[in-house]
Formats: sequence, C-alpha cells, structure tokens
Amino acid sequence: MAPIRITRPAGRAGLTAAAAAAVALALLLWWLLPPGGTPPSGRVAFATGSASGVYERYGALIQERLRRDLPDVEMELQRSEGSVQNIERLVSGKADFTIAQADAVASYLAKGGQDADRLRACARLYDDYVQLVVPADSPVQEAGDLRGLRVGVGPQRSGVRPVAERLLRAAGLDPAKDVTAVQEGIDRMPELLERGRLDAFFWTGGLPTAAVQDLAARAEIRLVELGDLVPALHTADPQARHYRAAVIPGDAYPSVQHGEGVKTVAVANLLVTTEDTGAALTEGLTRSLISSRDHIGREVHAAQKVDLRTAIYTDPLPLHEGARRYYRAVKP
Repeated sequence: MAPIRITRPAGRAGLTAAAAAAVALALLLWWLLPPGGTPPSGRVAFATGSASGVYERYGALIQERLRRDLPDVEMELQRSEGSVQNIERLVSGKADFTIAQADAVASYLAKGGQDADRLRACARLYDDYVQLVVPADSPVQEAGDLRGLRVGVGPQRSGVRPVAERLLRAAGLDPAKDVTAVQEGIDRMPELLERGRLDAFFWTGGLPTAAVQDLAARAEIRLVELGDLVPALHTADPQARHYRAAVIPGDAYPSVQHGEGVKTVAVANLLVTTEDTGAALTEGLTRSLISSRDHIGREVHAAQKVDLRTAIYTDPLPLHEGARRYYRAVKP
C-alpha cells in the first residue's frame, strides 16, 4: 500500500506572503501619510518668487513631488517679488506655505509685523549666496566702488533688497544717495546689465542661479567679493546675525570664475507657514520635501544642501507642530 502523504495546509505560505505585504503597505502608508488615518486634502497656495529664480523652480518641483506623495492635495504656485512679499502673503492668508530668507523673517518679527507671532517654520532649506555681478571690464573691485553707479537692488518687497541696502551701508554708501538704485528682479537685471543700462546688480539665490548662468553664457561678467563686509554687517544691524561669511565655489559659474572661489555673504532659507495650517498637511509636506531632496537636487543644485540633521534649526522661527511631529518620527 502506498504511503499516506501528509500535506501541509496550502494556505500557510500564502498567509505569510500576505502578512509581509500588509506590513510593507503599512510602512509605506506611515511614510507617506501623517498619523491619524485621514490623509490631508484640498487646495493650498505656495508663494515662490520671480520668474527664473531658484524659489520658482524649487516650488515647481515640490508641487510635482506632492502630486505623488499627497495626491488629494492640490498645490497652486504664486509668483512673487521674493521673501518680503512672501511673508506678507502668508500672514494675509493669500498663501499657505512659502520660502523666505531668515533675515527677512527676523526683520518682520523685530518690527512687530501683523500676526508675526503666527509664523512657523517647517524646515531650514539651503543657503542663498549674495552675488554682486558686474561686466568683466568694470572698474568695480569692491562694493564701495559702486558710488555714483546704476545698481540693481531688487524689487521693493524682495529678499535681495534689504541685503543689498545693508551691504551698501556696510561699504560706507548711502543706498538712497550714493547709487542710482534700480528696482528690478532677476528676470530683468541680467538683460539690463548686458544692454549697458545697469552697471552692477545684487542677487541672493542658490547656486548656480539660472539667470546668472544664462547671462554668463551670453556676456563676459565678473563676481565682486563681499565677504570682507561681514563684520561691519554684524555691527550695524541685529538682523544681520543671520548673515555668514561664505565662498561661492569655483565651479558655480565655471566660465566666470575659472576655478576660483569668490568670498561673499550667505543667508539661510526657511520653509515657512503659519500656526493655522493643519498639522497633518504640514507633516506630510515636510516629509515629502525632505525625502525628495535628491530628486529635486538633480535640477536645483541648491536643494542638495537640505539635510535632516540641520533642517530643524529654523531660527528665528519655532517649528510648526506638524513639522515637529515628522522630525520626531524619523529621529534615529
């Protein structure tokens, strides 16, 4: 008589595989969705910056990533003049998230701007580098040489405007009297310099800034060193504590710098919202931003500097509770 073959229950392997799949799915949902079970949904507005600036491209890539990570959230992008206007849009309710320079945020807090106490940060992002651009044959060797010249200082509500004015004062110049200040953005200043209608322009942005890169491909330009002004900046203005000495790497604009670094001033950018923004939404967006660093960094090189270890240092703003919840969840 043939031996009786005892067969294990056919479902055991299937049950094991199903359990593993369930665990994997749960982990995926934990990563993409905030705790609480209900994913955020609805429309949110993100204020970026001027055309061809880093803020605008960064915002577009966050929007693209969010479609995958939070599919029920529709993000609208708003162009702006820059950091100062971005903060105004947040407190007025016209925007839900934005990017702003730390010095602009500090100035708004110091002057007691409307609803300043409602501002919260999600993350410290990358540093903006101050770039003073002149024609290659310009006699300008330092900021003090700008006396009597036509200088692009950025629009009234941009982040570059207060930086440019502080640097001019640190160099011993009165921005209102000693230069002809031209209030244009990065979308216009390179063209004006190329056409001879500007002698120089200031810009604060991540490296490389596409508009400066494009100008360098068309015209011979030079970057003026500004790093020696940092001590005078710190002495003159309490908000200038957010500026630090930095070097524009020699490969930021290869055709301009020929491998040589340029001493300058840098300031951190913050991802900003208000305390009224939902914790689930804020946590989800912060998670998406940090996890997409490499993806965004392939197109916006400055984004490669976003780091989980430093993202929580958002002085002068406290972290939003939703962002704090995310950092606690991923803490080693």
